[in-house]
Amino acid sequence: MRQLQRVTSDDDEGKMGFLEHLDELRTRLIRSCIAIGAGMLVAFLFIDRLTDFVMAPTRAALPSGTELITTRLGEGFAFYFDVGLIGGVIIAAPYVLFQVWRFIAPGLHQQERRLAVPFVLVASLGTGSGFLFAHYFLFPSIVEFFGRFNPPGMKMMPTVDNTFGQYKNMVLAMVIVFQLPTLVLFLARMRIVTARFLWTKIRYAILLAFIAGAVLTPSPDPWNQTMLAAPMLALYVFSIGLAWLVAPRNTRKASVPPKLTLVVTATALEYARRKHHMG
Repeated sequence: MRQLQRVTSDDDEGKMGFLEHLDELRTRLIRSCIAIGAGMLVAFLFIDRLTDFVMAPTRAALPSGTELITTRLGEGFAFYFDVGLIGGVIIAAPYVLFQVWRFIAPGLHQQERRLAVPFVLVASLGTGSGFLFAHYFLFPSIVEFFGRFNPPGMKMMPTVDNTFGQYKNMVLAMVIVFQLPTLVLFLARMRIVTARFLWTKIRYAILLAFIAGAVLTPSPDPWNQTMLAAPMLALYVFSIGLAWLVAPRNTRKASVPPKLTLVVTATALEYARRKHHMG
């Protein structure tokens, strides 16, 4: 009885009104923005190294003698600011995720809270893998392909704004694609999808992966399309294994309340005892 009262009181304390939720959200957002700002200050201390790291694969893929140029005042500053912002977000990401967790945790059950650590780990791994794939392979291959079309009498002079804008879009797209295991982790744990269901749809996944490879890769070379489709298929197969691993086990046993099990067992024992005495 005391335990029930304690749980009830905890639930009452965890309940918040709409205005209280808004105030809590505002507090978390302010703290996250401050953390990102502090991360930007740290990133600006190494801004030259960061810009070299971001653009090094792209410069290596450009035709020999080609340099990135700026055509508008403030374009170089905007490039520095964007790189510093991305660096600040990456540096502050652990603290921002912690603020997100503190905001949503009171509304979750104990079993749902256990998903926090694997969810963050899988999401972080997918984000890093998507960034590295786009940074070192996908975007440089696109730059190299377009760099081949350099007609006589014309000189290729790509701008920083255009090149970095396409780079950001490509990185963002790959980060989203590489979140497939994270999505499957959530859906499988909520019993919305199963490993068997994903396995039966693998032929459609193969088709969609090669279509995406043909769309995202401008080169008509099947090898490049396969190189892009292969990681997507690997992600899908990994997601199947992940769905099987995190699927809820012993659902039937979990659905039977422990007290009901005790009642049924006691009734069966009493029936057996009476039958034994009658015999």
